[in-house]
Amino acid sequence: MEKLLRKLQKKLNMENSFIDLIIRIKNGYMSRKDTIISPFSNFKLAIVKKLKELKYIKDYKIIEDKFKTISIDLKYDGKVPAITDVKIFSKGGKRVYVSFKELKPVVNNFGFSILSTPKGILTNKEARNQKTGGELLFNIW
Repeated sequence: MEKLLRKLQKKLNMENSFIDLIIRIKNGYMSRKDTIISPFSNFKLAIVKKLKELKYIKDYKIIEDKFKTISIDLKYDGKVPAITDVKIFSKGGKRVYVSFKELKPVVNNFGFSILSTPKGILTNKEARNQKTGGELLFNIW
């Protein structure tokens, strides 16, 4: 029974893995935490790397214990969080796909759209430059 529950939980986590990650980060900022922990997946790791590159998080590290997890250090400018808000587009039952022509600036170019493309996790600006579309995951600013 326990194995079945783990399989089911793993399947649910994989379907909405990035949503869980983004909500954990957003809630961490709202509660003024320094660090949050999320279950590990390669997809989540790619998103975390992109968020670090965009300077929305300070750093991250992979912790290999009983279960592999990602520890994410949140970034603040004084007491102001690096992330103001997030809007999630693709969800478990509804995927949103866009071409590079449909990508628009986020909050007057103060934010980014994050896409899952055949070339990896890209921002709206990178996807336009590389002329590739993909699944629109979320906007962050």
